[in-house]
Amino acid sequence: MIISGKKLANNLFLAPMAGFSDVGFRAVCAYLGADVTFSEMISSQALKYSSKKTLDMTITHPFEKVKIAQIFGHDCTDMANASISPALSGFDAIDINMGCPAPKIYKNGDGAALLNNLSLASKIIQAVVSASNKQVSVKVRLGDKQSNIAEIVRVCQESGASFITVHGRTSEQGYSGNVNLEAIALAKSVAKIPVVGNGDVFDIQNYKKMLSTDVDGVMIGRGAVGKPWFFAELLNKPYENKIDLIKKHISILKEHYPEKWLVLYLRKHFLAYASALAVKGEDKKLLATSDSIEKSLEVLSSYNKLF
Repeated sequence: MIISGKKLANNLFLAPMAGFSDVGFRAVCAYLGADVTFSEMISSQALKYSSKKTLDMTITHPFEKVKIAQIFGHDCTDMANASISPALSGFDAIDINMGCPAPKIYKNGDGAALLNNLSLASKIIQAVVSASNKQVSVKVRLGDKQSNIAEIVRVCQESGASFITVHGRTSEQGYSGNVNLEAIALAKSVAKIPVVGNGDVFDIQNYKKMLSTDVDGVMIGRGAVGKPWFFAELLNKPYENKIDLIKKHISILKEHYPEKWLVLYLRKHFLAYASALAVKGEDKKLLATSDSIEKSLEVLSSYNKLF
């Protein structure tokens, strides 16, 4: 694939994940093989007010190769204005979230709720494409309660999307059940634009299953949480000690945030790393309540296997 004039080496994408896709995590994933990294989803409404929390989501790092800002909302003007916000100037492209099933997003008419109103979805895509001088992509699900992915693909491409990412579940499914690879393959077969497949890529076997749908790229989300080295493993490339990679994640965050804040914020990342390193119960509790980054690293280090 080529995005914003940049040819991708591996066609591997890191998903936009609320609460996890911070600049440090994205940078390490890119360092380990992710060609494309997405910001956490950014509210088009919040972007208008330039809150610190929102602006923090727009920080990027030189490790990131192709950087995409994901925005969400249901107002055409707000979405168009968000796409040209100076805060997003460091990104190579814009992605429109039409796939988030979280209740607070869905109930507000944003994210996956737009799949129930493809006319409005089309207008939003057209508004963003017209306003921005960057490539515009869309992330979707198969549909709301049942799949109508062929129609969704048609609307996205006719509205001007440069590529589409398809998560192989309906919004009603959330993250339950198995990803529908046949539906992703259908999306690819009817699309005239590149299709990126997403969902349940937790290991090399499922990565190969996703590739069997003939998608142009593979997006990895939960499979990389706590395991940024998963990208290197998929590419069969060596990588350094896992603790050193975790420290790289932390050091990048320290460039932008005070340690007092990071102590609390990093707990969820440490618990995710703990799962990947098979940390045992009592030590997991220590990580969940830790008031020291160094102590947390000591716990993780005791489980780390060098290679």
